[in-house]
Amino acid sequence: MPETTERSDDPLIERLLELARALTHDSEGYLDRQDDPQLWYNRGYANGMLAALRALGHGERIAATLEPDVYDAARDQAHLPWGKAYEHGREKGLEETYEVTGTAAS
Repeated sequence: MPETTERSDDPLIERLLELARALTHDSEGYLDRQDDPQLWYNRGYANGMLAALRALGHGERIAATLEPDVYDAARDQAHLPWGKAYEHGREKGLEETYEVTGTAAS
């Protein structure tokens, strides 16, 4: 079962949040850029990271500094190349966040 307590002094969580913020910032406007699947992948990765961190009990820290995308914003494009890039990024962001934090997905 994943940990559900907030920890404000965990440097690993802070670094993961910094990476998610950077990816989110750098992929701003991705919905209008179907010509750049890398932006979609990066945005999906950031959102996957945030979903994992939220499940691990860090939702308040996320809400304090970052507004995650509504998942449905990109999911309806999952059958298109850029949507597939987003989905793959989201899956990898979830998986690798759990891996790095040493926890299992629930």
